[in-house]
Amino acid sequence: MSQPFAIQLDNVSKTFGRGRKRVEAVCQLSLEVTAGQVFGFLGPNGAGKSTTIRMMMDLIRPSAGSVYLYGRSVQNNPSLMRRVGALVEGAAFYDFLTGRKNLEILARTGDCYDPARIQSLLVQVGMADRADRKVQGYSTGMKQRLGLAAALLNDPDLVILDEPTNGLDPAGIQEVRYFIRNLAEKQGKTVFLSSHLLSEVEQVCDQVGIIHNGRLVQTGKVAELLSAQAIIRLEVAPADRATGLLLPRWEVMANGRWLEVQAAREDVPELVQLLVAAEVQVFQVMVQQQSLEALFLAATAVAQPHLQPEEATHA
Repeated sequence: MSQPFAIQLDNVSKTFGRGRKRVEAVCQLSLEVTAGQVFGFLGPNGAGKSTTIRMMMDLIRPSAGSVYLYGRSVQNNPSLMRRVGALVEGAAFYDFLTGRKNLEILARTGDCYDPARIQSLLVQVGMADRADRKVQGYSTGMKQRLGLAAALLNDPDLVILDEPTNGLDPAGIQEVRYFIRNLAEKQGKTVFLSSHLLSEVEQVCDQVGIIHNGRLVQTGKVAELLSAQAIIRLEVAPADRATGLLLPRWEVMANGRWLEVQAAREDVPELVQLLVAAEVQVFQVMVQQQSLEALFLAATAVAQPHLQPEEATHA
């Protein structure tokens, strides 16, 4: 490999069970994440997101294929995990200890104990004034904030976050969004973010990958993916002639003098020129870029099978 991507999955598959109970949680997944960006990993429940993350962290081994972090295989390479910090499947702490004490124990266990860094992280995640309370009195959102601090104790190069905004109110979600962008833009870290909040992913991520039924169905830069397909609203006359001209190339819905055309933003000049050349009057043109939610729904529009027990457990 000539370029050491932060993350590289090379034709990775993972199968659980045998015979009739065999479940293919991830199938021939290839993915590359450039260092220094925020990458969003999206998919319906049971799509294989958690299984993929576990393979990236060498918590489970792929049935086939290879996982690389910074150009090195994760298998039989425990020192590589020192470059990784993670908040996966919710934050778990000792309830009878304070938030600060939990972080101190984690830092000592990970050989990265630094009281000043612990205090700095508590400030960054908005937990400095509650750090000396016992965790048993924390809300879910407070535990998530403490989990973000725990993921950064060893000052990792790669931060893996699985649903980091669970339990947070809208203001807290916004704070975490800024926090994540700061990790990439100010601190040069790579963030791998798995989330079901598509609007948040759209605002915070540089690139996204969409997984469905264990397969990668869409990947690319957020801006490019969203601009690739848009709704072009046109007020024209006569509408029937305009519809006939556009239908061979684009999907068109007519409502009186208004047409809605599914096309790329870059198609607008050609589309308008085609109408004008045919002496169709064009009064208004409005471009509505599709949302990440619309892209996600289109990419996962195939019928979803009922989850098997093993798939619900492992995927």
